[in-house]
Amino acid sequence: MTTRIRVCHLYPDQLNIYADRGNIAVFRSRSERRGYELEVLGVGVGEVLARDCDLIYLGGGQDREQALIAPDLARRGEEISMALEDGAALLAVCGGYQLLGRGYRDRTGVEMLGAGVLPLETVAGDRRMIGDVSIECELEPDEMLTVVGFENHGGRTRLDPGAAPLGRVVHGFGNDGDSGFEGCRLGKAIGTYLHGPLLPRNPWLADWLLAQALGRRLGEVPELEPLDDELEYQAHAVALGRARERGGKFR
Repeated sequence: MTTRIRVCHLYPDQLNIYADRGNIAVFRSRSERRGYELEVLGVGVGEVLARDCDLIYLGGGQDREQALIAPDLARRGEEISMALEDGAALLAVCGGYQLLGRGYRDRTGVEMLGAGVLPLETVAGDRRMIGDVSIECELEPDEMLTVVGFENHGGRTRLDPGAAPLGRVVHGFGNDGDSGFEGCRLGKAIGTYLHGPLLPRNPWLADWLLAQALGRRLGEVPELEPLDDELEYQAHAVALGRARERGGKFR
């Protein structure tokens, strides 16, 4: 019997401006090439999150789209936290990342209440942070790897004291351009500003998330068989080169 990975894609019609469907396509390709079936369930405003969910995904959106889904997402805080406690993994990018915190205040002072799942909050800054980024990331002990992506955000995200970032910025701005942190990690849940999309250029990160999702389904986290990632790592190298050319205060 084929093992099925169930992905709940929250607000696919609103949070989708940063090639977010590309991340879903990577999950599907890397699952099916290993003999697993990927089932993607779109979850819109007012719809119920599936109980038997292995992986939750939220993409990015502009302020207008964020405002449209924010009240519904805020009501889902307990629902999402329960799914995480049940073993689900999570990836949230840019706007989805911001709204999984306690809230977002835009440049006019309007407050959008967040889901309160991740230990952070965000306020809009005076200028956008744009460009290629590289960070150092350690999801497993003693295994430091590089993640690359593209950032384009006006928000300044501050983690709570003691909260874990996804990684430390080497080139670029990251969460706020000051702390040196990028993203947030809470167990199997990852939030990040990196898009473009994120996963095609960081296949090991896609595999880590898939392995965590399979761990919920199978009862233990499997060791996934390697794939031919020559093209993926070429793309990673190009993005890393652009980030290095950009430079940044955290080099």
